[in-house]
Amino acid sequence: MADQIKGNMEVIGADGVHVGTVDRVEGDRIKLKKFDSFAHHEGHHHYIELGFVAGVEGSKVRLSANADVAVTLEEEKSGRPVKL
Repeated sequence: MADQIKGNMEVIGADGVHVGTVDRVEGDRIKLKKFDSFAHHEGHHHYIELGFVAGVEGSKVRLSANADVAVTLEEEKSGRPVKL
C-alpha cells in the first residue's frame, strides 16, 4: 500500500477528519508536512506508521483510527509518540 501513498495526499481519520498532508513515505512511516498537521506542533515533522493506514481512496489516505486518536499515535522526528 505504501506505493499508493504520494506527496500532497490528505490524511484523514476513520471519522473523515483531516489529520495532515503527506510529505512523503519514509520506510514504514508517513511523514506529514510541517505546516499542516492536526497536532499543530510547529517547527518539525510528524510521522504515522503505515500499519495505521486502513486504505487509500483517491487522493486521501484513510487511517484506521479517528483523528483525535490518530494524533496520539503520531511520532515526532525523534521517534517518540506525541501525547496531547
